[in-house]
Amino acid sequence: MKELVEFIAKSLVDYPDEVNVSEKETEIGLILELNVAQSDLGRIIGKHGRTAKAIRTVLNSASTKRKQKVSLEIIE
Repeated sequence: MKELVEFIAKSLVDYPDEVNVSEKETEIGLILELNVAQSDLGRIIGKHGRTAKAIRTVLNSASTKRKQKVSLEIIE
């Protein structure tokens, strides 16, 4: 899951070297935290949050297939 989010984020941003995805395991499930350069934050979130929603939708589909609960947090 981490690699999937990392691949998508690096494909969207201008500074792919600054993309960092960390994992936190909770009792609810896995939380992925996405950090990008400040100038790339708008590209990840998208207009009205559409890009972030699309990333979460892909992540949800992939996690459902693996029978996991995964959520994405975009760190500002």
